Amino acid sequence: MKLKRLLYQPLLFPIIIFGLTILAGSLLLTLPISLNSNTPLSWTDALFTATSATCVTGLAVVDTMGTFSGIGQLIILFLIQIGGLGIMTLTSLALYLFRQKVTLTDRIAVGQNLLQDPRFRLGRFLLRIVIWTFIIEFIGAALLYWLSDGEMSFISAIFHSISAFCNAGFSLYNDSLSQWSDTLAINIVFIILITLGGIGFFVMVETSEWLVSQFNPKNHKKRVQLSWYSKVVLQTSFYLVIGGTLAIFITEFIIQTHSLSWPAALLASFFQAVTCRTAGFNTIPIGELTNVTLLIMMALMFVGAAPGSCGGGIKITSIRVLFAFLYSELKGREQTVIGKIAVTRDSVRRALSIFSFSAIIIIIAVLTLCLSETGGIAHSESRGQFLEISFEVISAYGTAGISTGITPSLSIFGKYALIILMFLGRLGPLLFIGVLHTIQSRELFSRPESDLLIG
Repeated sequence: MKLKRLLYQPLLFPIIIFGLTILAGSLLLTLPISLNSNTPLSWTDALFTATSATCVTGLAVVDTMGTFSGIGQLIILFLIQIGGLGIMTLTSLALYLFRQKVTLTDRIAVGQNLLQDPRFRLGRFLLRIVIWTFIIEFIGAALLYWLSDGEMSFISAIFHSISAFCNAGFSLYNDSLSQWSDTLAINIVFIILITLGGIGFFVMVETSEWLVSQFNPKNHKKRVQLSWYSKVVLQTSFYLVIGGTLAIFITEFIIQTHSLSWPAALLASFFQAVTCRTAGFNTIPIGELTNVTLLIMMALMFVGAAPGSCGGGIKITSIRVLFAFLYSELKGREQTVIGKIAVTRDSVRRALSIFSFSAIIIIIAVLTLCLSETGGIAHSESRGQFLEISFEVISAYGTAGISTGITPSLSIFGKYALIILMFLGRLGPLLFIGVLHTIQSRELFSRPESDLLIG
């Protein structure tokens, strides 16, 4: 009976479609037409690449340009686009275009994923998502091609524009974007694309409407007001970017001596603070950064992007609620307050749940990879690998895609562990918890309560 209830849950639908998309992508990537001549690709590496692309992570076990042909790169790009828009979004849009009925349950499920208010016009909103996405990606590609003075071909510009907006982090260059580390214009284009893809479709549309109303003197009486949700997302994103930029700049370019000039170092710090949250690109070699910088980046990757966006992580709204909850506890408040509005107890409980489950998943994954990669090696011979493994685990779970360079050398067991992590991180533990909650029987009674000594 529980199995039958599980199979009919709308929340299970994106999990199944996501998995089938990854499997189909893996099969296509193993075809000879997808590979360069005399370039072997194992099933594990194909599955890893397809998962990384569909989950818009960016971790790579093989060289994308050297291993895959133009057809293979196109398949990867298609998987990135699907993952960026979201299987749930694309499926609902397909149902709308074919004039199929979308049930109220599906409507609410999609609404909770993309919007705070589930009462919205599904078809119109999803069309706007697709149109906005294609327009932004095309403009980004045109700018990258123009600003690179032809060094980046238009095909390459399209690939990187889609990869940036979808927060995938896949690059056709071995050094990611290091060759443009001091090119301000290229960096700004990537930062804008990553930011737009990471704040969520709802916030992006509402912010654009707000900006238009602010600069239109004819509509001064009908100016659009940003919602509380959008303000929380934008403010928290701003704090994370500025704080991350200063932290990386201080720990990497002031404490440690680099050959970069101060303006170039500040630009590199700014770029990494933006991209390491979910995008996966880098303009400086990650493996050469200090341990403190890597810890800062791990914290940013764990937080991730906004709900309903192309990014992963526990989401910036979760971390904002948790900090607000701790602050309220210190002040002795009964409510968790952000700005002038109190967060509901259900929201606080969800934030605590996703933080706790994510922490548990990461701890288990770190222990698993330590066992598979360094289990038979003494500590004196494996110094530094614990930090690298932890960095890799958080990067996979947060779908950030940044690596210190150990991904290709992982064992088969380690690669499959990261595949599971990327899958869980992209769909989010809250979605899996929601599926389990739908098949659980609710207790219709209360148990006796008692205080327990804590701390």
